[in-house]
Amino acid sequence: MSAPVSVIDAGPFELTGSRDAAVLCLHGLTGTPYEVRPLGEACAALGLTAFGPALPGHHETPESLAAIGSYAAWADAARGHVRRLRLRHSRVFAAGLSMGGLLALLLAEEGLVDGIVVIGTPLRLPLPVRVLVPLLWRVRPFQPKTGGSDIRDAAARARHPSYPTMPLRSVKELMRLQRVVRASLGRVTEPILVAHGAFDRTARPLDARVILDRVSSAKKELLSCDASAHVVTVDIDGPLLARKTAQFLSDLVADAGSTWARVAGAPP
Repeated sequence: MSAPVSVIDAGPFELTGSRDAAVLCLHGLTGTPYEVRPLGEACAALGLTAFGPALPGHHETPESLAAIGSYAAWADAARGHVRRLRLRHSRVFAAGLSMGGLLALLLAEEGLVDGIVVIGTPLRLPLPVRVLVPLLWRVRPFQPKTGGSDIRDAAARARHPSYPTMPLRSVKELMRLQRVVRASLGRVTEPILVAHGAFDRTARPLDARVILDRVSSAKKELLSCDASAHVVTVDIDGPLLARKTAQFLSDLVADAGSTWARVAGAPP
């Protein structure tokens, strides 16, 4: 008798924490909340509420994603989620993978969050992609993915839920989002943790260093995930990344509490 097939929960999640802080977990292009859930679980274990929505056009069909006419739909969704989290929490952070990392940077550039974690975040796509996609997206709407997601761990790659094709219109909008984010990196002043897989074939590891160099944050850290590819969150270094993310954000909450106590005149 064959072994039972485990069911992957790729849907949105909300994990309630005990502290007055929350983290918005943002997945990548054609991905699902599944790929950032490990970050949310680690944060919730340290008392932070973690919310992982499906961005517009995701967790549906490739055609649904292709119908999203502008990156603004993803950005507006992220802003709306931050606003809703602010209604219940005084401290709100964002942690994002790939396109989710770009959205986290955008939220920080607009001063909407109190700290960010960005993972495998591409500031530019390879030159052939930048040249060809604007020419092809109308006549060749979908590009089949070959070899699965960019994950080194074979078992993790096999079970990873993602669209089998990439809507080229979505790639075009991703490039527009990249240009907006690149132009304002210097406006980021919030604490930031930048993580990147050393074997990433989707986003250049060099982009992690560029982000660190260009942001204006006083507190900024780099985590090199030396055994992983693009989707570090579920790859070999996933547990390390989850622990580091949760501790980084938890420390920010503790630091903010200490600052408030000093300002209020309470004993340290």
